[in-house]
Amino acid sequence: MKLAVVLGGGGLKGFAHIGVLRALEERGIRPSIWAGTSIGALIAAAYLGGTPLDELEQRADDLRQGDLFRIDHIGMVTRRMRNTSLYLGEPLRKLIEAIVPEGTFEAWGVPLLVNTVNLEQGEQVVFGLPGLRDASVRDAVYASCALPGFFPPGPVGDFTCVDGGVMDNVPARAASYGMDAVLAVDVGSSSIAIQRRIYKKGFAAIYQRSAQAMMHSLQHAQLSLWDGPPMVLARPRVWHFSWFAFGRAPQFREAGYEAALQAIDVLPDALAAGAGVWPKRQVELAVDEGKCTGCTICAAAAPQVMRMNARGKAEPRLPVQLWSRADGWWVHQCPTDAIDVTVFEGSERRQSRQLEAVEE
Repeated sequence: MKLAVVLGGGGLKGFAHIGVLRALEERGIRPSIWAGTSIGALIAAAYLGGTPLDELEQRADDLRQGDLFRIDHIGMVTRRMRNTSLYLGEPLRKLIEAIVPEGTFEAWGVPLLVNTVNLEQGEQVVFGLPGLRDASVRDAVYASCALPGFFPPGPVGDFTCVDGGVMDNVPARAASYGMDAVLAVDVGSSSIAIQRRIYKKGFAAIYQRSAQAMMHSLQHAQLSLWDGPPMVLARPRVWHFSWFAFGRAPQFREAGYEAALQAIDVLPDALAAGAGVWPKRQVELAVDEGKCTGCTICAAAAPQVMRMNARGKAEPRLPVQLWSRADGWWVHQCPTDAIDVTVFEGSERRQSRQLEAVEE
């Protein structure tokens, strides 16, 4: 079986990927290709570059805010609005240099893809693909982690690049060619927990929240159109944490480990089906007409699932459906939370208007 493993971006929640790697090792699974965005690219590059999992775990446990975020005071004073970022890039580069060896993708000779965005042309650039293997792995990883506004853009060969999550936070498409299946791990763009009074938490929090909303929308749009090889979508239970929740590395790793084991168990079903996004679960949809305003958002976003009835209220075309974690993203769009989703897990029923039960 040719398997692609794709590790998505999500700030420190990406430490869940270390647990994913541990699960793959224990099950004896050797992916044919690895792809990553942001911290997913960092962890994949460190692992393929020879950094042991035990060392990755220890470094994750020891990482503190001051090791990564240092405000560029001089740049903010001397260049003001022309400064490239809020934080200095050197601490991030030193972190990368400590765990990712020198060399180009060609020299490494490993099947690694690092997702970035060419800032000047506004295009996705995936280093490690044919024709893009002469680049420095370290430079590509830095650029993939360089969230605009937080860290300076990074030069990679002739390109000036930033975080690949700007366009594709879980770059499954780039890794899927010639593969029998894709195992995609999404830690940063699935469910979005409600954050009250976000406007009082400052520029960084507002920008981070806006970027998360953008990635959330882009990711669900891409997954809803997935027509590649069968994909098993793993979503570790880290959605309710912020991107930069320091001190949670052991918890994130455990969540990644559990999600990976569940995903591995689903792989045979996905391969047998030959297409689609897995796992799939039975759900039941209902609309609280007392809350429904008849805004038509759900019917417009998912006309194959929802419609407007004679009373001008939304209703499901079929109350019981079979959904993957890529389905139902439009439920969040309801401005009054009028849509109820009940997920059936064997004999268990879980109800969630915010869809965590479906998306996890």
